[in-house]
Amino acid sequence: MLLYYNNRVKKDANNFAFIDAQNVYLSIKRLGWEIDWYRFRIFLAERFGVAKAQIFIGLIPGNTGLYQYLQSAGFELVFKDTIELKDGDRKGNVDAELVLHSAAIEFKNYERAVIVSGDGDFACLVEFLQNHKKLEAVVVPDEYKYSALLKKYSRPDNNVIYFINRSRRLLEKR
Repeated sequence: MLLYYNNRVKKDANNFAFIDAQNVYLSIKRLGWEIDWYRFRIFLAERFGVAKAQIFIGLIPGNTGLYQYLQSAGFELVFKDTIELKDGDRKGNVDAELVLHSAAIEFKNYERAVIVSGDGDFACLVEFLQNHKKLEAVVVPDEYKYSALLKKYSRPDNNVIYFINRSRRLLEKR
């Protein structure tokens, strides 16, 4: 059974998703809800034809349960070492890894890419993929708070942006 019905279902395509885990997590949390990663994985497959979904995430000791949950939901995890900041928080910037995987390492393995982030650091990647006719969509967690560098892709003549928050009822963890 399809989770998402409409005329853009592409469940047989060979598209890859490249997901900035921290951007998705923090954006959705700021909106006051939690994403169901199982449902999100199905959504990516059915809506955008995503055969392989890579989550770029900081490697934090003690988060084994989270990593197992994401893997069991069908995601391939790409880890980035983190550093501990003076205030006790941990920082792991995954941007370079996400760009490298989507534009070089995996580039020949997929038909089109789905970039999942609202971070403007990926605007050059989006442009690169679009120029090579390899961009399926940019999936932004929060339509009310995302980089102005990505907003040009939501124009009617260049409409490749999809907003996760518009599918809250479908994707919210229950």
